[in-house]
Parts: sequence; C-alpha cells; structure tokens
Amino acid sequence: MTEICDPKLAEAFAAFPAGPRAGLLKLRALILRSAAELPQAQPLQETLKWGQPAYLAPRGSTLRLGCPRQGGFALYVHCQSRLIPDYLEQFEGLDRIEGTRAILFRSADEIDPIRHGWLIRRALTYRVRR
Repeated sequence: MTEICDPKLAEAFAAFPAGPRAGLLKLRALILRSAAELPQAQPLQETLKWGQPAYLAPRGSTLRLGCPRQGGFALYVHCQSRLIPDYLEQFEGLDRIEGTRAILFRSADEIDPIRHGWLIRRALTYRVRR
C-alpha cells in the first residue's frame, strides 16, 4: 500500500476506529490503484475535505472516505452527480446505499474491487464523459 505522506491525512486515518480504518485504507488503496490505471485521472489529489480523506482527479468528481453516524464506514460521492444512480443500474441490490451520496460498509471484506472499482473509476473520470 502507498504510504500516506501528508501528516494531516495520516492523522485523519489514525483517528478512525481500528475496524473502519482497515476498510478505509483498503478503499484508499483501490482509489490509488484505479487512478494509476487512468491517465485522465492524473494528477490525483489526495487531501482533506470536511476533515475526511478526499480524492479528486482533474476532470473527476470528488470521492471521500469516512464513518457515518450509524457505524461502519463509507465511500462518499457528490450527491448531485449521477454516480450512485448509474452504479445502481449496474449493481442493484448488492450494497447498502445512502441516497445518492454513499456506499456503506460494515467490514473491509465487503469491498469488491470489480464493483466498487467501477464506481471509483467513473468518479475519477466523471467529467471526461459529460
């Protein structure tokens, strides 16, 4: 896994409870791996938004990682985008979804590199197709 070089990002990940942190780090690795495979997603910016790890490609839509109040962890997308509706057209009924803004997870084992990688790649290239 790629080291977290920014001390503020490292602190944000360290602040998550251990169980969710493992899943969030797994999602981070999937985001970084997906971006590395997409020239149009370069350079990928890894930063903090609202205190949460956030990922933005030059012509993409922001992805955020965090822990919802009800527990577990989540992959957040821009709620006014078509990302979650398009995802549900492809993978309906396979995940816990929060409106048009997030996929919710209970454990790192629920992360599917194919399915969730599809959503991540769509987010990283969101404005390339529009």
